[in-house]
Amino acid sequence: MKRLFLWLKPLIKQLFDRIRNEKVKQNLLQAIPFWSASLITGIIAVFYAKLFILAEHLTSAIIDYNALLLFIVTPVCFITSWYLVKRFAPFAKGSGIPQVMAAVDLATPKHNQKISKLLSIRIILVKIVSSIVMVIGGGAIGREGPTIQIAGSVFRKINESLPAWWPRTSKKNMIMTGAAAGLAAAFNTPLGGIVFAVEELTKMHISYFKAAIFTAVIIAGMTVQGFLGPYLYLGYPDVTTNSHVLILGVALVAIVAGLFGSSMAKVMWRIINWKNKFKHDYQHIFFLLVCSIIMASTAYLVSVDILGSGKDLITRVLFEDDKSISWYTPLLRYLGPVLSFTTGAAGGVFAPGLSGGASVGAFMASILDLADSDANLLILAGMVAFLTGITRAPFTSAILVLEMTDHNNLILHLMLAGITANFVSTAVDKQSLYDHLKQMYINESLDEDEELEMVNKP
Repeated sequence: MKRLFLWLKPLIKQLFDRIRNEKVKQNLLQAIPFWSASLITGIIAVFYAKLFILAEHLTSAIIDYNALLLFIVTPVCFITSWYLVKRFAPFAKGSGIPQVMAAVDLATPKHNQKISKLLSIRIILVKIVSSIVMVIGGGAIGREGPTIQIAGSVFRKINESLPAWWPRTSKKNMIMTGAAAGLAAAFNTPLGGIVFAVEELTKMHISYFKAAIFTAVIIAGMTVQGFLGPYLYLGYPDVTTNSHVLILGVALVAIVAGLFGSSMAKVMWRIINWKNKFKHDYQHIFFLLVCSIIMASTAYLVSVDILGSGKDLITRVLFEDDKSISWYTPLLRYLGPVLSFTTGAAGGVFAPGLSGGASVGAFMASILDLADSDANLLILAGMVAFLTGITRAPFTSAILVLEMTDHNNLILHLMLAGITANFVSTAVDKQSLYDHLKQMYINESLDEDEELEMVNKP
């Protein structure tokens, strides 16, 4: 990368010599790394999404051929996915969002070298391969969190590769902008990416990096659209209701889905905490075998709804006339992510959280015997609430679902769902899963003396 910049140096200087305004030159030079990283992020996101879809199709083909093969494929994939992370990039495990949050906190001159454990080219490769293997095995994971860590790694690498004569850019701003571009590319939701960066990653006023983050999400989003077209992640579900009575239904779904999401996150955190006490590989392998056998058995004996990201379930309940689901489907969408996310393999919880909320909303809509458009409102509200229970980011959750469906008239309903879910989730755990994991990754990336210093820092 540095050689490329050295090769381009004469051309860049010749171009900028023609620009007489020094401030314009400086701003353009600072913008180029953001533009380049955003373009690369968009390309990787498209490639990753296509691999993810192919992996899910392969899982479906295995089930259609002979569902008993799950008892072989799922354990092999779970163990392989975990081993890839353990052997090659331990910080590639899980979602990737807590790692980016930890990197933002560590983005100081003193801890700069520690960030390489959290964001790197190796992380990108392991993240993609491990999560794809996990999906083939039926793991209930998503690609959105991993895409955010991948984007953060791309932006950091571009920033590190700049030659000495290039104007310096804040490492923290570069990482945060990368995370926003990653989410925008993963869901094709540019506004959601911006809100996510502000709400989840930093308390810094947006004016400090608004130009960079706006251009980054635009370029990443346009790159994705260039390959995939101007698609919506969830399409255009029919939601034409104007009934004020349904606000009560939205609030009720938000309470239930918020409690489901936050309790699932707390169970995940407790299992991860317990697993951290394992001292031998055979303990991890035994845990993986138990999780994979439960997944395969449930899929074979009960329903395949426990497997995968759950996007097919969302599409089914939003667009098919028959929106009825079994009473145990929300429980399967609760159990699947718990068994998958706690393995230590790569994979996120955004998409599984959305599908969990959709199942809660669909089930409660069937109990209330609502019309299709009214049921769709509760399904979308459940998605916002469940995701909020996991992330504690109600505005990000509402904006994401809003952009995925292009229903601007639902903004108040979805905001109500997010805020209600955020309120009830504090009764389960005052901190989000990401906050817990962020601190864990900070501690693991620092040595003992540095860890004590960070803990005692006012």
